[in-house]
Amino acid sequence: MKIKLIWIGKTDGDLFDKAIQDYVQKIRFYVPYEPIAIPYLKNTKSLSQDEQRKREGELILKKIEPSDYVVLLDERGKEYTSQGFANYIQSHLLSGVKTLVFIIGGAYGFSGDVYARGNAKIALSQLTFPHIMTRAIFNEQLYRAFTILKGEPYHH
Repeated sequence: MKIKLIWIGKTDGDLFDKAIQDYVQKIRFYVPYEPIAIPYLKNTKSLSQDEQRKREGELILKKIEPSDYVVLLDERGKEYTSQGFANYIQSHLLSGVKTLVFIIGGAYGFSGDVYARGNAKIALSQLTFPHIMTRAIFNEQLYRAFTILKGEPYHH
C-alpha cells in the first residue's frame, strides 16, 4: 500500500517544515509515502469562500485516482487515540487498498465535490490548528502509528 498526504498551502520556509520533512523520511522506512502540496490560490480577495473551496477542490481532485481510498482530515470526523489510529492504518494495510490518501483542506475547508469523493473523515482533535501544525501533527501521528504496529519503543 502507498500513502499520500495532500494539502493546500506553501511548503518552504515554514516553522515546522524541518520536522515535517524528518517525519516524511521516517515514514518512508515503513511504506511508500508521498506528500503533495497544492499551492495557495492567487488573487483570492475577489473570491467568495464557496468559490475558493470549489477551486481548491478541483485541484485536490486532480491528485486523486478513482481507486484511491480518500480520508478527509475534518473537524467533524472520527477521533482516534494513537493506538486506535495505528489500528485504522493496519486495517487499510490488510484490506488490499492500493493507495490511501489523506487530505488537509484549505482555510475554508472542503468543497462539496471533495466531501462527495471522500470515503471517510477523521479528526486529529476538536481543537483548531494552523494548517502547518496540522501537517506536522499528522505526519508525527502517522510515524507513531507505524512504530506502534512494529512494536517499536517510540510510543510508550
